[in-house]
Amino acid sequence: MTGRKLWMAVAGWMLVSGLAQAQAPNTLTPQEKQDGWQLLFDGHSLNGWHSYLQKGTGKDWSVVHGSIQLKKTNQDPSADYADIVTDGEYSNFDLKLEWKAKPCIDSGVMFYVHESPEYQNTYDTGIEMQIADLACTVPDSRILKERSGDIFDMISDPVEWVKPAGEWNQFEIIADHGHLQLFQNSHKVIDTQLWDDNWNKLVAGTKFAHMPGYSKYQIGHISLQGTEPKGKPGVKLWFRNIKIKPL
Repeated sequence: MTGRKLWMAVAGWMLVSGLAQAQAPNTLTPQEKQDGWQLLFDGHSLNGWHSYLQKGTGKDWSVVHGSIQLKKTNQDPSADYADIVTDGEYSNFDLKLEWKAKPCIDSGVMFYVHESPEYQNTYDTGIEMQIADLACTVPDSRILKERSGDIFDMISDPVEWVKPAGEWNQFEIIADHGHLQLFQNSHKVIDTQLWDDNWNKLVAGTKFAHMPGYSKYQIGHISLQGTEPKGKPGVKLWFRNIKIKPL
C-alpha cells in the first residue's frame, strides 16, 4: 500500500470511528453518569412527565423520532396541549436541553413550578426561560423581556442568540441556592440572584406582582410549555436531550 493510500485508509477509519463514537441523542456518556447527570427524557416515551394538574399527558404531546413533539391546532381544548411537568421536583440543579420550533412559536421552559389546585397554570409559580421565534412571534419577539432566552417579563439579554426556526437550540439553566444563570446556544444570557431585594423589586414591577405564588417556591417541577394558539396548526415544537444534574 502506498503512503497516500495508507493515509487515506487511516483518515477514513478515523472518520468512521469518530462518527461511531459521537454521542447518540438522549443518552449520557460514562463521564456524565459519573458526574451525576440524569436523563429526564428517555427518547422513547413520556415516562417521567405528566400534564400539569392531570394524570398522564394531553394527546397533543407525543414522542417522534427521539424527540418530544407537540402537534396541535389552534382550536384544541387546553387539556390536550397543557404544559407538561416532570414527575420529580428539583431545588438546586444544572438543566440542559435542546429545542426547535416552527415559525411563530411562543413557548418556554419553566422551573420551580409548584403543582397544586391552588394554582391553575404553571406560570403562576414557575420562572420561565422564554422560547420565541426570532422572526415572527408577535408581540413576544419584538419586546425586550419576552424574547427567546429572556426570563419572561423580568430580565432581558441585549443580544438574542436564538437560531432561525427549524434549527436546534440549546438551553442551559443553572440554579444554585438562588444564583441563576441562563445560557442560550452556549452564550450566557442571564446572571441574576433570586429571592433577594432586587429580585423582589423586579417582580413588583411586573404582572407577577398580582400573582402571589410566582417565584416563591425554592423547589419545584421542570415544565415544557404547550405554547399559545399562534401560528399555523400542526407540529409546533420539539424537545430532546433533556438532562439534569442536582447540585
